[in-house]
Amino acid sequence: MEIVSTSIASCPNEHRKIYQQWFDYIDSDDDGRITGIEASEFLAMSKLAKHDLKQVWAIADSKRQGFLCFKEFITAMQLVTLAQAGHDLSIDLLRNTDVERLELPSIEGLGQFLAKRNASRNDAGAESNGTPPFSSIPKLNTFFSSKSTKKRALNDVTSIVDGLKKLYNEKLKPLEIAYQYNDFASPLLTDSDFYGKPMVMLLGQYSTGKTTFLKHILKCNYPGAHIGPEPTTDRFIVVMNGPDERTIPGNTVAVRPDMPFAGLSTFGGAFLSKFECSEMPHSLLDHISLVDSPGVLSGEKQRTQRSYDFTGVIKWFAEKCDLILLLFDPHKLDISDEFKRVITSLNGQNDKIRVVLNKADQVDTQKLMRVYGALMWSLGKFLNTPEVARVYIGSFNDKPLKEGVVDAMIKELFEKEQDDLLLDLIDIPKKACDRRINEFVKRARAAKIHAYIIGHLKKEMPSMLGKTKAQQKLIDNLQDEFAKIEKEYHVPPGDFPDIEQFKEVLATYNIDKFEKVKPKLIQAVDEMIANDIPELLQNFRNPYD
Repeated sequence: MEIVSTSIASCPNEHRKIYQQWFDYIDSDDDGRITGIEASEFLAMSKLAKHDLKQVWAIADSKRQGFLCFKEFITAMQLVTLAQAGHDLSIDLLRNTDVERLELPSIEGLGQFLAKRNASRNDAGAESNGTPPFSSIPKLNTFFSSKSTKKRALNDVTSIVDGLKKLYNEKLKPLEIAYQYNDFASPLLTDSDFYGKPMVMLLGQYSTGKTTFLKHILKCNYPGAHIGPEPTTDRFIVVMNGPDERTIPGNTVAVRPDMPFAGLSTFGGAFLSKFECSEMPHSLLDHISLVDSPGVLSGEKQRTQRSYDFTGVIKWFAEKCDLILLLFDPHKLDISDEFKRVITSLNGQNDKIRVVLNKADQVDTQKLMRVYGALMWSLGKFLNTPEVARVYIGSFNDKPLKEGVVDAMIKELFEKEQDDLLLDLIDIPKKACDRRINEFVKRARAAKIHAYIIGHLKKEMPSMLGKTKAQQKLIDNLQDEFAKIEKEYHVPPGDFPDIEQFKEVLATYNIDKFEKVKPKLIQAVDEMIANDIPELLQNFRNPYD
């Protein structure tokens, strides 16, 4: 995961200046990114075999963004040098190479290439200051061709993420606005939601070791961290990369356009006073952000009501996160009512959930086996799935394992489990683009089903008298209405929203004011899922495939 940052940090200054010159000439749009087409034209001049060029791109563009920034471009150039020296390319090769001693790659015809690019830029500048040549004026009929407009729309983007943002604004967002999807399910997406770093959220009851776990993987405390046997973390804290160590209050974080947390404003000032961002310079935080959460209450404590919608906030973060770690303590396996609500709110995010049985060195081997069995039995009830969630067993802190409790075999198990969990975290940035596509398609399908529900309820309302009674009847018999929608639109039963939560929001609306089903909006989303997204993935695959 640190291969790109390591490459640029170790790159000699004189090489970096040359790479910057090359990069600026290749970047025809001056947007700080090189597309696959631009890169393939330049890399072809290295005269490497196609399979080597394919590997160069795959390693440099490890996040599958479909483009190279300057950092990734340096990585690609260093890989070209190694391949020209006869090495078999791999991530480990570059990580274990002293890149300071690497020579510049051999690029055949480099001078002609730079001169050609310079001439084309001068021509472009002349055209922008005068009248373009006749051949560059588009024919009038292209402006009236929906097919050509669609092609241009996808050709204008420079990455998969850019394409998703464009498709959302043009095709999915109009549907969400028309049927108030943001009030029923999830706030409207902003630009920062598309470009934000992958996030990992930690959940668990108090004193299960969430903050200590973060300290363990960061190898240091983050600003504002408190650790103790009592509930010490009383707020949601997002740990992010930054130039200095500091904490930023929640109200400030929610209005910053460069952070993907504007949607949290809907939970009010009471929540924002219990939310903050902790910034610090750290190599791991270059790639992911971490979310520490307040301990879930248990026993008598859960009778104390929080001043904000705790479960709603958890659900909001769960939708944004790439990985959710549920932490348990061998001595705290009871699942309180609040913890049950939290776990239930994660429905639909099961593929992101990993379970961590922390502090496992506090019990001997026999008790550990019983604790593990009890934990799996409890989770089976609340996760509502026959599949078993991945469980990591260990003691994730910086203290040595307890002598006399942990034998040699269990110690080896803990070490392997810790390695597996760290590998899971390391893979997050590599899978971030795939995860973003997956979440986008999931959201599109959910928004379409929501539109069917709203349109159906509108259709069932009388045109004149008895609207109040009819609305209450629809809400009371919502399960039957869902069954009608399932039959009419062939919607899988598992894709419907939680009926009780839907009823709660629906009761605050006047159903008669809802929109009817608009086939054009639905069709636009269907075309986006069936055609636009596959085309986007095709355009930004490895250019050497």
